[in-house]
Amino acid sequence: MSTYNGEKYLVEQLESIAAQTHKNWVLYVSDDGSSDSTIQILSKYQDEWSKHRLFIQQGPSKGFAANFLSLATNSKIHADFYAYSDQDDIFETNKLERAIKSLKEKSLLVPALYCSRTILINDLNKNIGESPNYKKPPSFENALTQNMASGNTMVFNNATRELLKRIKYPEEIVYHDWSTYLLVTGCGGTVYYDTVSTVRYRQHDDNQLGSNLGFWATFYRFILMLKGRFKQWNDINIKTMYNYKDVILEKNIQILDSYKKSRSGSLIKRILSFKRSKAHRQTFSGNLGLYIAVIFRKI
Repeated sequence: MSTYNGEKYLVEQLESIAAQTHKNWVLYVSDDGSSDSTIQILSKYQDEWSKHRLFIQQGPSKGFAANFLSLATNSKIHADFYAYSDQDDIFETNKLERAIKSLKEKSLLVPALYCSRTILINDLNKNIGESPNYKKPPSFENALTQNMASGNTMVFNNATRELLKRIKYPEEIVYHDWSTYLLVTGCGGTVYYDTVSTVRYRQHDDNQLGSNLGFWATFYRFILMLKGRFKQWNDINIKTMYNYKDVILEKNIQILDSYKKSRSGSLIKRILSFKRSKAHRQTFSGNLGLYIAVIFRKI
């Protein structure tokens, strides 16, 4: 769990972790310099749960993504499976149980990642919707352009964690969860996308990332694309993927090469390279936006 001034909602998340049907868990928290009562709340639960159930460390103060990776790559932490936890969400009671059951179906030597849909809630934990039910399967071609695997739902195995250990943060990441999705699919690992929502995802003014749901979310992403934000993200993600060439599947290296070529050259060459890459998003409007990005050199 990554925390920063999370006193308002932290207790609800801690209680939801305590209520999990899967009981064999330990919570590691990295706090990025909270100035509110976050540390006091964590210390209280540490006393209640015992110091062997909840561990608290100081974060790197380089943003929330780097804070998450500081835990995921901490050599002192050993487990069979790892889950990202936001400070302001609420886990459904069977979240860990569903995830671990899925992950155990495959060899633990192969990178594997579980993710799911989310129930969207407001400040008062009232339902306001549900995240999209993606129809296209998880893939490297999809991971190049979007993260369909919401980090607050992610659970992954040790093989995935070994991949994450090689990332240099913050310069080699856009988001911790997007990097996880890219690496697992790039290396030929397995991604389980659960159509059942396992997390109550709180939407409020202070959370770092909001839902991608609705017209205004789509419009906001389009504006960010025109401003060059998507291009900047691609700069980082492409560089990171090439740093993993020794473990990325050859067919995915070819996809990556084509995707990179779609970012420069003549318009015809850019479009043809993009088509060869088969890079895509989950929706028609999202894919239309990608072609616009290719035309205007914003990819």
